[in-house]
Amino acid sequence: MRVRPLVSLIALSLALAGGPALAQQNIDKVFGGITAEAGQSYGSLETVNGGITIREGATVRSAETVNGGITIERNAQVGDVETVNGGISLDDGARVRGAEAVNGGIRLGRDAKVDEDVDVVNGGIKASQGTVIGGDASNVNGAISLIRAEVGGDVTTTNGDITLTGATIRGDLRVEKPTGSWWRSNSNRLPRIVIGEGSVVEGELLFEREVELYVHPGAKVGKQTGTAPRMLDSADAPRSDD
Repeated sequence: MRVRPLVSLIALSLALAGGPALAQQNIDKVFGGITAEAGQSYGSLETVNGGITIREGATVRSAETVNGGITIERNAQVGDVETVNGGISLDDGARVRGAEAVNGGIRLGRDAKVDEDVDVVNGGIKASQGTVIGGDASNVNGAISLIRAEVGGDVTTTNGDITLTGATIRGDLRVEKPTGSWWRSNSNRLPRIVIGEGSVVEGELLFEREVELYVHPGAKVGKQTGTAPRMLDSADAPRSDD
């Protein structure tokens, strides 16, 4: 007759004992940085003024800051990663669900993986060899450089350069028409699009504004709308204003 109450009491005691440990998995700050230690598991990491460092092999549900960068070390795994003022860096073999920055670039190391999208407003995107972006890669201002990397969706910019070096884009490569202040601040500069040797764009080349376009004879591209290509026979494409 006493067994069931005793089991219930033990279960309650374990739950209460485990409460503080579970609470520690979520870290929320206003001032100061956050570090997720190597090999450990965490819930959400959030700070307003400070950077976030996720050590090698750590697992984190999400990481978000307003003023600060986010560094994800080798083989760490994170869900959504977001910052307003600061960059995002994934070391070799790191993996995130999605990455988003407003003022700051995103750098992806060798064999890094982003399951969904990489979005930037003001900042570049650089993906190294073996990197896979499952969704789209886009920015407004800043260079996009894909070096033997793969993007499963579209690659889009408004005022930035796009350089493909042995890279593959499964979707479209798009340059959108600037509007408002974006256009006024960049009106004298044309985006430079370089599709280097061994690169593949399976979708279309869609240009809503004038660009400088260089396509290596050894590259493969889909249907093109807009500017006619200027053929490229070297890895370094000069700008027309150089």
